[in-house]
Amino acid sequence: MSTHDDHTHVRPWRHIPRRKSRQIMVGNVPVGGDAPITVQTMTNTLTHDVAATVAQIKACEAAGVDIVRVSCPDPESSAALKDIVKQINVPIVADIHFHYKRGVEAAQNGAACLRINPGNIGSEDRVREVIKAARDYNCSIRIGVNAGSLERDLLEKYGEPCPDAMVESGLRHIKILQDLDFHNFKISCKASDVFMAVAAYQMLAEQTDCPIHLGITEAGGLRTGTVKSSIGIGSLLWAGIGDTIRVSLSADPVEEVKVGFEMLKALGLRHRGVNVIACPSCARQQFDVIKTVSTLEDRLAHITTPMTISVIGCVVNGPGEALMTDIGLTGGGKGTHQIYIGGQTAHRLREGDESIVDHLVKMVEEKAAEIDAKSAGKAA
Repeated sequence: MSTHDDHTHVRPWRHIPRRKSRQIMVGNVPVGGDAPITVQTMTNTLTHDVAATVAQIKACEAAGVDIVRVSCPDPESSAALKDIVKQINVPIVADIHFHYKRGVEAAQNGAACLRINPGNIGSEDRVREVIKAARDYNCSIRIGVNAGSLERDLLEKYGEPCPDAMVESGLRHIKILQDLDFHNFKISCKASDVFMAVAAYQMLAEQTDCPIHLGITEAGGLRTGTVKSSIGIGSLLWAGIGDTIRVSLSADPVEEVKVGFEMLKALGLRHRGVNVIACPSCARQQFDVIKTVSTLEDRLAHITTPMTISVIGCVVNGPGEALMTDIGLTGGGKGTHQIYIGGQTAHRLREGDESIVDHLVKMVEEKAAEIDAKSAGKAA
């Protein structure tokens, strides 16, 4: 089959050459190198409330999360990690601020990675203690530079938080780890200002080969934060920068995971679940597109097999969109709609025979089972 006939082939103008980085391990999850870009989130429960924290992590696991970060502000929280890690299936990153001993305790109690902010963890000796614990307990480290908590001397040097100050902070702490012959680390340089964050990440990417964790910190609520994160993280990913991402939203952590995956799916960097292409609807629509798509996305949330479907209200763009999707629906006149499979016309669906949603869900489930069976056969 030629690529002209194959609707699934990758077009050259969709290819994103990724920055070459070395690979580290966060628990059993590879980050960097040629590993898939991972999606992270952070719990907002009290960490020492083990039941609540585990429940939230499991909800994020169901949404596809790869790595979860939890805050360890007190001894009770770092101690709780011992019970938490026994009940979940993803590696835990312990978020450490101010109290370096929490980092040591978190490593002892099962954290797969320690996130430290060099600007507020204290002296170099304290950083060394955390590094020793990471080495002793096979933890990776994330150097987490943040524009809102830069070292005092850097603020005095540059006059204000800026990309140069953030990168200098990051490189300073990379040197500490490397001087101690510790290389199992990644780095982030986050800011709530999209321009500052992107500029800092671009500079950083040119000066180190370590894996980069992307994020726009304190991005805002679900809508605002999604937009800001998509612009900032999305532009960096499009440039090939970034090995793991966290979308910071003032919302349910599950939403962070969903937005992260949608971002990666939109750029063709990660494929999980059903990608629904849908028109915004207009007076030409032959069925209620908005209601159909909303219901359809809910009904297909359990599908993890990568697949693309198009749901278009009329024949203006419907047939064209269907050419590059696994399953397509185009609204037609007199209550009769056209179904496409693999870009080719398949059959018609008449209103009254079966609801659009029920019909598409059944088709997607069957297609997912077919794809999964083929994948299993290749792996055998």
